[in-house]
Amino acid sequence: MDTNKAVRISGIEFANASEALQHVEAGGRGVAVLVGGRHLVVEQAEADRMAAAGVHFAYLVDHELPDGTRRVMTVPVND
Repeated sequence: MDTNKAVRISGIEFANASEALQHVEAGGRGVAVLVGGRHLVVEQAEADRMAAAGVHFAYLVDHELPDGTRRVMTVPVND
């Protein structure tokens, strides 16, 4: 696969992972992803298209630990 080809991604960029996750929670749609160091919210269909195109990215997930603290975790795709 050619790893140098450009793929246009349609989404909204945020300053950090927490802001992206808050946008998803408040809006009730889309998924938060980390791609190329950028925190984006994209529609699920866009994330599926990115995965099919071989784009390296990670889903951002707000995870509650057993002690009640929360951490943002990543789930890599095409890594």
